Amino acid sequence: MDNNLDFNIQTYHRIYLTDELWISINDTLISTWIIGGILIIFAIIARIKIKNFKPVPETRFQNIIEAMVEGFDNFVAGVMTRKYAFLGNWFFGVFMFLVFANISGIFGLRPPTADFATTYPIALTTVILMQYMGIRYNMKKGEYVREFFRPVFLFAPLNVISEFSRSISLSLRLFGNMAGGLIVMGLIYGLFPWFLSIGIPGGLSIYFDIIVGALHAFMFVVLSMYFIMMKVPQED
Repeated sequence: MDNNLDFNIQTYHRIYLTDELWISINDTLISTWIIGGILIIFAIIARIKIKNFKPVPETRFQNIIEAMVEGFDNFVAGVMTRKYAFLGNWFFGVFMFLVFANISGIFGLRPPTADFATTYPIALTTVILMQYMGIRYNMKKGEYVREFFRPVFLFAPLNVISEFSRSISLSLRLFGNMAGGLIVMGLIYGLFPWFLSIGIPGGLSIYFDIIVGALHAFMFVVLSMYFIMMKVPQED
């Protein structure tokens, strides 16, 4: 296995299968695997323990799980109304992944969301989900198709581009902030010797990795919900 730095922020590793056959993986992929593995393990543990939950919580773990689920469920219902609250399961998974991905820098990992190849596919799923919801709730009324021809039919190509450009805006917002924070922290840590890294750099790392990371995960989910609500009928 060997590695080399690409633009000083991404490390690539070659895993040789034979002398002429090798697989190249980078830090983003490794971090994604680790975060995904942690979330899967947590989900399995939670699923096993849920079977033993009592009507009245008796353990701290049950209190935490119920608070997380109930709090996020109420949040989704407040943004999307109860009619579309079933999407909360999807957005809870997205939110948990983004939070762990954004704050992974404090554990020595390279945040996957600092790579556009990670943020764009996630944002693209939001756009696909938008179209699905639009078709599901508006196709019979013809509203889904008519939206692309407003205000006049000549605007149809621009409206189509506008729909899918949201994936770019969503992904670039998250990618830009996380990549920017990664670069800034790399420059700041480079200014201080290692024994002073727990001072000012450490405090800034908490801000960029935890506070900003959690904030942008929240913003991504809220904007995704808002975009979807633009495509479905609103309750009175």
